[in-house]
Amino acid sequence: MNQANIIPYGRQSISEADIQAVVDVLRSDFLTQGPVVPAFEEAVATYCHVRHGVAVSNATAALHIACLSIGLGPGDWLWTSPITFVASANCGLYCGAQVDFVDIDPHTFNMSVVALEKKLIVAKLKGMLPKVVVPVHMCGQPCDMEAIHALSIKYGFKIIEDASHAIGAKYKGEPVGNCRYSDITVFSFHPVKIITTAEGGLAVTNQTELAQKMNLLRSHGISSTPSDMEQRPADEIWNYQQIDLGFNYRMTEMQAALGLSQLQKLDHFVATRQSIAWFYDQALASVDIQTPWQHPDGLSSFHLYPIQVTATSGISQQTLYQALTQAGVKVNLHYIPVYRQPYYARLGFKPGYCPNAEDYFKSSISIPVFASMTATQQHRVLELIQSLCLPKVLKRVVGAGL
Repeated sequence: MNQANIIPYGRQSISEADIQAVVDVLRSDFLTQGPVVPAFEEAVATYCHVRHGVAVSNATAALHIACLSIGLGPGDWLWTSPITFVASANCGLYCGAQVDFVDIDPHTFNMSVVALEKKLIVAKLKGMLPKVVVPVHMCGQPCDMEAIHALSIKYGFKIIEDASHAIGAKYKGEPVGNCRYSDITVFSFHPVKIITTAEGGLAVTNQTELAQKMNLLRSHGISSTPSDMEQRPADEIWNYQQIDLGFNYRMTEMQAALGLSQLQKLDHFVATRQSIAWFYDQALASVDIQTPWQHPDGLSSFHLYPIQVTATSGISQQTLYQALTQAGVKVNLHYIPVYRQPYYARLGFKPGYCPNAEDYFKSSISIPVFASMTATQQHRVLELIQSLCLPKVLKRVVGAGL
C-alpha cells in the first residue's frame, strides 16, 4: 500500500517555527545543560499553575526519579492501573519495591476509586498498604483525583499522577499538573503525545524538596551547589560532588527548544483533538460501537480515542482490528493489562486479576486521532467502521423480533 494513504493512530505535528527553534539551539553555544531547558521547565510549570518543573530524557525516567524522590524502595508497595503503558508499573520495580494493580472504572478506563478503597481496606488489615499510588489519566481523561487524594490522607500513601496522555487536559476547571491532589505529576513528550520534544518527559511538583531531589537524580546525583557539598581540604579544588546515586536522565537543549515551540500550540492541539473526538462521537452514534464516555469533572486532551466492540456490533475486535489495519488505518491497542505481560506473569499475576481491565482489553481499539489529521482522513476512518459494524437501528429491529 502507498505510504501516503496510510493513516497512523497518532503522529507529531511539526511546523517551520519548531524546526527553526531547534536550528537556533544548534547554532548556539549550548547543546545540553544550557538556558533553554530551564526556560521550558518554567513554561510548563507556569502553564500548569505549579511551582516546579524538572525536565528529563523521557517520561519513564520522570516516573523513576519521582518514585525515588518520595523514598520508594525495597519493602514498599506501588499500586497503579493495569490499563497503562508498562512504565507506570516498572518504575516501582526499578526502586526495588513491589507492584500491584487496581482495576479500572469501565466508563472512564481510569483507576476505579471504589476498587482502590476496597483494596486499601484489605491491605490495611494485612499491613501491606502502598507507599505510592500512580493514577493514570488514560487517553487524556483525568482520574477522580479529589477522591484519590482523600483516600491518600486516610491511608497515608503518596500520589504520582501519570499524566503522560494529559498535558492540556483539565480537572474541575484547572490544569492537570497543578498537583493540588498529588505530590508529583509526570508528562510525556513522545512524538505521538499532545506535544513533543522527540523523546522527553517532565515532572512537576509544588514541593521544593522533591524538585531538588529529582534535579539531583536526573544528573548522576552530582551537584555544584556549595550548600549541597561536603567540606573538603582547602588545598583541593572541589567544584562538584556526587552526593547521591543518580542517572543520566537529562533533557537536551534541542529537545527543550522544540518543546517550548510546541507548547505555544498546546491549546490549539487539544482543541483540534477534542473536535475530532466530537466528530467521531456524532458519526459513530449510528453504529453499534461504544465510544469513550467523558466524566463531567474533566476535560480530556484526547491523546487516544478508543472504541469498544460489543456482543451486538456484528464484528469481533480482532476482525475489526485486522480489517482497519489492512485498509491502511493503523489502529492500536491501549493497552494489554500490564500484569498479563510475560514478565509480570512470572511474578505471579494471573489472567482475570482485574476483570474490568480484561473486558476493556478484549473489546477496545484505539482509532486515529492527531492534531494534523485531515477531514478526509477522519471521514475515511468513519466510513470503514460504519461499513464493518451493524447499525444501531438494525439492532433495535432485531431485538424487537421484527
